[in-house]
Parts: sequence; structure tokens; C-alpha cells
Amino acid sequence: MLSHIQAKLLIVDDLPENLVALEALIKADDRAVFKAQSADQALSLLLEHEFALAILDVQMPGMNGFELAELMRGTEKTKNIPIVFVSAAAREMNYAFKGYESGAVDFLHKPLDVHAVKSKVTVFVDLFRQRKGLDEQLQELERSRQEQELLLAQLEVARGELEHAVRMRDDFMSIVSHEVRTPLNGLILETQLRKLHLARDNADAFSLDKMRAMVERDERQINSLIRLIEDMLDVSRIRTGKLSIRPSSFDLSQLVSGLLENFAAQAAAAECSLSLEAAQPVLGVWDEFRIEQVIANLLSNALRYGRKGPVQVRVREVQGLACVEVRDFGIGISEANQQRIFQQFERVSSSQSTAGLGLGLYISEQIVLAHGGSISVSSVEGEGATFIVRLPLLRDMQENTQQQATSA
Repeated sequence: MLSHIQAKLLIVDDLPENLVALEALIKADDRAVFKAQSADQALSLLLEHEFALAILDVQMPGMNGFELAELMRGTEKTKNIPIVFVSAAAREMNYAFKGYESGAVDFLHKPLDVHAVKSKVTVFVDLFRQRKGLDEQLQELERSRQEQELLLAQLEVARGELEHAVRMRDDFMSIVSHEVRTPLNGLILETQLRKLHLARDNADAFSLDKMRAMVERDERQINSLIRLIEDMLDVSRIRTGKLSIRPSSFDLSQLVSGLLENFAAQAAAAECSLSLEAAQPVLGVWDEFRIEQVIANLLSNALRYGRKGPVQVRVREVQGLACVEVRDFGIGISEANQQRIFQQFERVSSSQSTAGLGLGLYISEQIVLAHGGSISVSSVEGEGATFIVRLPLLRDMQENTQQQATSA
């Protein structure tokens, strides 16, 4: 199992014939033997390679084997390499004792016992391979641990996203049930009232003026339901990449001016004034229905949160872009909320009495982005808010047609 790990052996002796003889004795196919004739050569090899064993001759000119061993023990890279000393000196010189003091694991006397040398080298080679194998296993375990930590982190993120999605779903269902119930309750009450009048044969309740008022109330409730359904359908189209953009050339100033006329009654009911500052004309190639949807949503929000203050609208060209600014002087939006109001189901006010699904700004931003534009908000809480829609003035009709085909 560990045979793939090559063991490197270092032998150091100042006599070439000793190096050749020792190499022949310990070499094998799964080993690499490096030879050095001096301590300096040995140090260069030690710094370049990782050795399973170093066999050092004690008596060498210059730096002897003991001095080389002390250098090895004092160097981080080489301090754990097993050292075996070889010497031709007589045993009574106590070289062996000095060798063990220098950190050697064994001491061999010349002439060498061939079987003993081979056995000892094999033991150290096996120990080296086992250690390297253990290191590889530890590294693999560490990689596995890091992968598991990464996976756990990803799972934690996914869990957080899932919990957020569940909360959004619950909030959405709560908002939808409230928003749908409001117009439905109105229609149900109107229906019950009419049934009551019919049961009592009360013809006066169905005079022309009263019928006209009934129809207007019904129409408002039905339009509210239609807007809710359209918002949910638009979100579905955006998620599936099927939001259709049908570009045509039109005057943005004229579109906004017409919208303000349509919002006159709503502004009067909110006790707000509407004003328009518009350059004539501001021509571009956009989807007229979708851009009207965006501006209408901004106007609705301005009237809803404007606290009966004026709503100012400006249309102009700025640096090659068509810009529509809608400014109110109402409750404003906190800096934290400015980061989230363009997300799904987010509203400036968390009050359950606040109308809408919290989809208007999300849908508006997606529509503007589909036109290659941008929408932003600047606001100080309590001082109102200004929404700015920026659209490219010139768009290649062919590019728009291709985008439309892709979206469909």
C-alpha cells in the first residue's frame, strides 16, 4: 500500500570507493541513493530533498560527521532525519558514545556487516514510508474535514435561504389573504345588500344614480382584484424569464402627462397635489404599457405614503438617458429599508393596513432592467422620497425584437 512512496537515502563519505560500495549495498528499485563526499555537499542535498535516512562517515576532512549531525539537529528541515554513523576507528575510542550524544540512532563499525546494514536500512525506510503514509492520511482527513465544513456552511446558507423563503411564503399568503379579502368583502356586502333590497321589493334602491354608484364601487373592487392577480402573474413571468417587452417609439413626457391626468381623482382622494415638469418631447423606444406600469406604481406609492403632501414629477434628458423623477414629502424610507424595498413582498410600512402585495417596486425594477435602465431611490426618513427611473434614449429596434423573442 505504501510502495508508491519513494525513500531517499543520503550517504556521506570522503572516499569515493566507500560511497560506491555502500550504495551497492543499500540501493533498491524503490529507493533513491544520494552521495556526498563532504559535509558541504551533504548540507546542499539535505536542504533540497527529504531523506528517510542519512549514513555519515565520522572521520572526514574539514567538518566531520559529528559536526554535520549537530548542524542537522539544529535545522528545522533536517532535525528529524535518522542518522547512522559509520567509522573504521577502534571501538575503544568511544566514537559510538559520542555519536549517540550527537543524536544518532545507530553506530556501525567497519568492516560493515552486510546483513545488518541492509536490515537496518530497510527498517528506517519502512518507518519513513509509514510516517509519510500517515501524513497523507492526515492530509486527506484534513481535506475531508475542510470539505465537510464547507458543505456544512453551504447547508447552513441553504437552510437560512429556505427559512427565509418559508417566511416570505407565509408573509405572502397572509398579505394575499388580506388584500384579496378586502375587495371580495366589498363585493359580498354589496351583493347581500342588493339581495336584501330585492327581497323587500325596494325598487328605490335601484334608481339610476344608485345603480351608477353601485357599478363604480364594483368596478373599483374588481380592478383591485385584477391588479393583485396581474402582479402575481408578472412575478411568475419574471421568474421564468417570460416577461414580454414589446418596444415601440413614443414620447415619455406625453405618457407621464396622461398618467397624471388619470391619477387626478386618486390624488384628490388622498388630498395630495400633483405637479409635472416635463421637457417636450422625450422620445425613446420602450414598451409603452410596461413603462406606464412602472410610473403608475411610483405615483401610487407617492400618493399612498405622501401624508397629503405635494407629489412632484419631472421628465427630462440627462446624459443620453431619459429620466423620470417622482418625489413626495411623506414618511420617507430609512436607509436600511432602501436596501430591501426592491425585493419581493417588501413594503415601506409593515402595517397590515398597508395596501398591496409588496411586489410593485420589485416588478418595476425588473421591467426597467429589461429595458437596459435603472431605478433608484434617495430618501430621508420623515422627509419624503425621490424615485428616479433612467432609461436609454436610443435602442436598436432589432435588438429589442430579439430580446422580445428570447423572453417569449
